[in-house]
Amino acid sequence: MILHVTRTALLALRRDRGALVLSFVLPIGFFSIFAAIFGQMHESTPQVKVIVADEDRSAASRELIGGLKNEASLVVVIRPEAKSRTAPPPAEYTAATAEAAVKAGDAPVALVIPPGFGQHPIAFGPEAGKNPILLLNDESDSIAPQIVMGMLQKAAMTSMPAAMAEEGMKTAEKYLGELTPQQRQVMQADLDELRRDELRRDELRKEQASGAPGASRSSTKSGADGFGMGPIRVEQRAVVGEDKKSPMISFYAAGIGVMFLLFTATGSAGALLDEAESGTLDRVLSTRVTMTKLLAGKLVFNTLLAFAQLTAMFLWGWAVFHLDFFSHLPGFAVMGLVTAFAVAAFGMLLASACKTRAQLGALSTLLILTMSAVGGSMFPRYFMPEAMQKAGLATINAWAIDGFTKVFWRNLPVSALWPQVAVLMAIGVVLFAVARRVARRWETV
Repeated sequence: MILHVTRTALLALRRDRGALVLSFVLPIGFFSIFAAIFGQMHESTPQVKVIVADEDRSAASRELIGGLKNEASLVVVIRPEAKSRTAPPPAEYTAATAEAAVKAGDAPVALVIPPGFGQHPIAFGPEAGKNPILLLNDESDSIAPQIVMGMLQKAAMTSMPAAMAEEGMKTAEKYLGELTPQQRQVMQADLDELRRDELRRDELRKEQASGAPGASRSSTKSGADGFGMGPIRVEQRAVVGEDKKSPMISFYAAGIGVMFLLFTATGSAGALLDEAESGTLDRVLSTRVTMTKLLAGKLVFNTLLAFAQLTAMFLWGWAVFHLDFFSHLPGFAVMGLVTAFAVAAFGMLLASACKTRAQLGALSTLLILTMSAVGGSMFPRYFMPEAMQKAGLATINAWAIDGFTKVFWRNLPVSALWPQVAVLMAIGVVLFAVARRVARRWETV
């Protein structure tokens, strides 16, 4: 009898394709996503985009920037991207424009090399850091500043050997006693040779920079060696998130909120399948209500339902976790409505494409969890490899989270939301149009 019960259960699972998919395809799919994101982290350091503003314009600052460009962990940018190929190259970053770029989310970190840095670029002991480099960062990314700090100290030790040797000699004389004339002569000859090598590298770097300056990335592999205290003093200042009471609450409210909006919208749209199965849909279509009007009405209802759910989540964040909600109402209203519209259209498409509730449940679970993992609802996208970050842009989650981040984290005006609004509106319109076409099968029954 036990074998008969087991056989009956296996046959039932075989007939229920939705359950079969959830049992095998979903775990494999999630394993593949997490393996792609975290599987090779021990072999390489995540690449970090860093803006560099050189206000010193000395040979030492150019050598340091050249050393940073040789680090595969960094993508060094010294000027904004040109608006078009024919447009003249923009001016290089300054301290003010670099700070504005970090606030706008163009990069998580910016380095400002101050005037006078080249006079004392390297120093040890109490004399270190007469002209410290300023590191500007966005507190939402806690990893990037650590990587940049480590790479900066490493670049200082590898790209400025003459300055390192000279300051090392001065420090040795100060604490160990003066060198003999012969020792000083040998050291001076070595320093002169190092300076000649640096001069040749500097001239070569200028020739390369005269072509197409901008972002640079080395093909060599390196890790985050040299992190911690080093020969260059760095002062760190957060320019985004420093005044937030609960800095990550808005991110989690948006990420988790969008994921559950997708489930809610899909479940609500599934009422269409119940109506088709019970015959209610045929009776409705026999009246003056067309399929287009019916789907449009359900789209409006599901949009309002999703927006109400999102509002409740953010209000809970305000009441319990001190989320700064009411000062961002205009931005929230815009992003909330377009996000609700996109997820409602997504739910309508799945409901129109599936034949039964079981199929809808299986397919929606697979797609929504995959979209949420890749799109950033489960963990920030900057943790992911570059390819996965680009893949996330194909999801509703990524665009919605980016928009809410602009509103609640970066305090940007509503006008800055136009890319996210445009994409989410386009997604909603396209998905609804496809859903309307797929729903023609009910009109021909």
